[in-house]
Amino acid sequence: MRRLPALLATVLAAVLATLLSAPAAQAASWPVVGSGSTGANVTTIQHLLTARNHATAADGIFGSGTADKVKSFQRSQSLTADGVVGPDTWSKLIVTVSSGSNGSAVKAAQVQLNRYGHGLAVDGAFGSGTASAAKKFQQSKGLSADGIVGPDTWRALVSGSGSGGGGGGGSTKLTHAQVSSMFSGAGITWTSTGNCSNRNVSTCTSFEQMRRTTAEGTVALRRASGCAILVTGGTETGHASGTYSHWNGYKVDFSPQSCISNYITRTFTRIGDRGDGAAQYKSASGNIYARESSHWDVTFHN
Repeated sequence: MRRLPALLATVLAAVLATLLSAPAAQAASWPVVGSGSTGANVTTIQHLLTARNHATAADGIFGSGTADKVKSFQRSQSLTADGVVGPDTWSKLIVTVSSGSNGSAVKAAQVQLNRYGHGLAVDGAFGSGTASAAKKFQQSKGLSADGIVGPDTWRALVSGSGSGGGGGGGSTKLTHAQVSSMFSGAGITWTSTGNCSNRNVSTCTSFEQMRRTTAEGTVALRRASGCAILVTGGTETGHASGTYSHWNGYKVDFSPQSCISNYITRTFTRIGDRGDGAAQYKSASGNIYARESSHWDVTFHN
């Protein structure tokens, strides 16, 4: 009988540790998004701000205007007005949407679902197609497949994680046709010495198996800079190997035309030379721009 209190204390300590760690783990799964970030999570935040009566242009670029809107929203919710969308702000910003819902919050959900390969029209109407995509995503993450985009589904969407595991939407691999469509829509052009798109031929320029983050980052750069971008290298063979390589979908090469070159060198932080002597610049979101002799070699980490 003397051992019972000690055993009970051990059990209670374990239960208490689990309860205390659960909220922390949940909070950690929300991404932190702030000035300089680009891509789908930024577009999502902008749509959600509009849904929360803080109208924001949904261009996927977290600039000063978006930061100001975030601060205004944070003040309205009695949050620290730092302009950074972290766990507390996400929790207040998300809007539960489901079949029959309409508006900017639905657009935010559709943007996120498209990160995971669902080709939805971002029209703000939560119809059968959006419901089906939501259910498929929930099933893939081990969530209740009810088609309702609530807090747990939002968190899994924007963080790229869920109880079912799996990689983030930004790591979704796209086809050459999908990337070509995204680039064409943004006014981005491309060329190859072989006038081809077979990724197994080094003289081609291919977008096959490019990460969605890379494609979205290239589009965001085009829009933020206002400069023409001529892509000269994608996921084709013939580039240096490694985890963050062209072949693995992390890199894009483009022509060093004066407009885009000036934008990069004036906007991003100079971080010294690469091992091969290429001058490097780093964006606030962690992307690396290396000026090689004949082109810019860009690595999109986020």
